[in-house]
Amino acid sequence: MRSHFFIFLSAFILFSSFNFKKKEKENLPQTPTEINRDSLIVYAKKYLGTPYVYASSNPQKGFDCSGFVSYVFKNFGMTLPRSSSGYKNIGKTLKPEEFKVGDILVFYGYKDKTIIGHLGIICEANGMQSKFIHASSGKAQQVTITSLDTEHYTKRFYKCVDVLSK
Repeated sequence: MRSHFFIFLSAFILFSSFNFKKKEKENLPQTPTEINRDSLIVYAKKYLGTPYVYASSNPQKGFDCSGFVSYVFKNFGMTLPRSSSGYKNIGKTLKPEEFKVGDILVFYGYKDKTIIGHLGIICEANGMQSKFIHASSGKAQQVTITSLDTEHYTKRFYKCVDVLSK
């Protein structure tokens, strides 16, 4: 009789712990949470001053513009094109009043307005006066923050895209 009681008690404890573990798993989120836009910029700013290196997405060596953008978003589990030309048809195109921190600015090439030539991530949203962080091949030759309303970038502006909203 006593051994039946211990078997019953052991089975009850085992069964109860199995149910508790199962309930814990059921409470886990099923999908990853949205990327926090401010966290994305805090992370991007860690690389201010990193040298510009053509065709690189290696923070130890340097970044080109698309290498920088793809590297930052990849840290948050998001895969974006590695080439600036890949941004021509992605994301939701925004009007200036819709620009938000974390949106991507897409620019034409410096000399050729038929190709996409540069990218940056908005770090201070204010329409066409927004500031963006990017790996610049210009005077800065590094990851820097620039205002969109400088003539150089206003003339080359193609669009701003939101790749974060579902």
